[in-house]
Amino acid sequence: MKKVKITVLKKTLDTELAQEYGAEGLGPCPMLRQGQTFEADYAMPEGFCPEAWKAIYQYVFALAHGCEKELFYYGDWIRVPGVAICSCNDGLRPVIFKLEATDTPSTLDYEPVVEN
Repeated sequence: MKKVKITVLKKTLDTELAQEYGAEGLGPCPMLRQGQTFEADYAMPEGFCPEAWKAIYQYVFALAHGCEKELFYYGDWIRVPGVAICSCNDGLRPVIFKLEATDTPSTLDYEPVVEN
C-alpha cells in the first residue's frame, strides 16, 4: 500500500443555493484551506474533515492499493493515471480535492486486533 497525496484545490460557495437555503452569513467551508495538503492511506489524516473523508475515502483506498497506473472509470472521467478529482458532500459549499498516488510506502502505525 502507498500513501496518497490530498490537495485542497478549491473552496466553493453556490451563492444561489446558499441564499435560498443557507444560514445567514454562510461562506465557504471554514475547515480547510485552499492549497492545504494531506497524506493518507487506510485512515483519515489528522486535521481532515470527517464529512469530506466519507466522500473521498474510496478513491484514496483505490489509489493506495495500486490504481496509480490506471485511469478511473475506463478513461472517460480523468485523463491522468493515478489522479482523482473529488469533492465533499456539502451541497452549498463543496470543497474540491485532487488525490494523487505516490511512491511513498504506507506503514501500519497501530496493532491490528485479531479476534478468534
